[in-house]
Amino acid sequence: MTQDMQKPTGGLRIFSTAPQSRVVDRDLFVRNLIEIAQWSQQAGCEGILIYTDNSLVDPWLVAQIIIENTTTLCPLVAIQPVYMHPYTVAKMVASLGHLYGRRIYLNMLAGGFKNDLASLHDSTPHDKRYARLVEYTTIIQELLRGSGPVTYNGEFYSVDKLRMTPPLDSSLFPGVIVSGSSEAGLAAATALGAIAMKYPQSTQQEAQNQNTGEAGIRVGIVARETETEAWELAHTRFPGDRKGQLTHQLAMKTSDSQWHKQLSQLAEESKSNNGSPYWLWPFENYNTFCPYLVGSYEQVAVELGKYMAQGFRTFILDIPTAADELQHTNIAFARAQQMVSK
Repeated sequence: MTQDMQKPTGGLRIFSTAPQSRVVDRDLFVRNLIEIAQWSQQAGCEGILIYTDNSLVDPWLVAQIIIENTTTLCPLVAIQPVYMHPYTVAKMVASLGHLYGRRIYLNMLAGGFKNDLASLHDSTPHDKRYARLVEYTTIIQELLRGSGPVTYNGEFYSVDKLRMTPPLDSSLFPGVIVSGSSEAGLAAATALGAIAMKYPQSTQQEAQNQNTGEAGIRVGIVARETETEAWELAHTRFPGDRKGQLTHQLAMKTSDSQWHKQLSQLAEESKSNNGSPYWLWPFENYNTFCPYLVGSYEQVAVELGKYMAQGFRTFILDIPTAADELQHTNIAFARAQQMVSK
């Protein structure tokens, strides 16, 4: 990429996504991770999402690799409460801040695949998991604020006069993202002052963001000079995959995630939505977990502009496939911002 590449501005937060260790050959994974992190930084991304589940390497180790091979990119680390105590999360954030002077974002997860949770003997109901998440994240935030020893007595967690050492510099205080796809998730995001993140419907169906705080969406983008070029590339990248379709159907049965059910329903509805840039085919084939916008720069920019006008200012993109992919995406974002500002 060139040094003068177009970068997002105007108060947007744009995150890319790191590759998953289970789908990249072990001998290639670290190199692929570093490449994508460096592409993301050069494209002006705020940070990069790091997944977590039972099948993946530890996201904190991935975050450290990213920090050591970039200078400004913020790891957005997915946090599942059943994996570790909130003190351990706060300690990791404070330690990385102390050692590297880098800010971390936390993607707080209330759920996951049912089988993963069952293996860890966690049968907490959906809405209760969000209540637990609020307690969990509150303890992390209070420890990292460093205003004194933290005492907290909740339904799920209790700590007594707990202090964080080393203290975290206030400029490195972590940003927090929580799923806002369900009422319980949106309430949790509001309670924590977090960015409420969701997988969007098409702009024709998506309602104005009603959250009083920040809000964002997770969306993949394939944008090129012409619509034909973009769709040819999209179909080449995401061909039909019967095995993937079966895996998707199985995942639907083993997840109580609101977003998974919503997107699966939207996938059926959008099949007759001819001419729209909104595309769920990769999701249906288990290639990715988010909707895509596909089309010319102008077509994608129009859709992005509508999301921005609806109140969404944070965007998490899919895993980039090449060094120039984020540049094409930035062109669409720049044009969308021009449209919104008029």
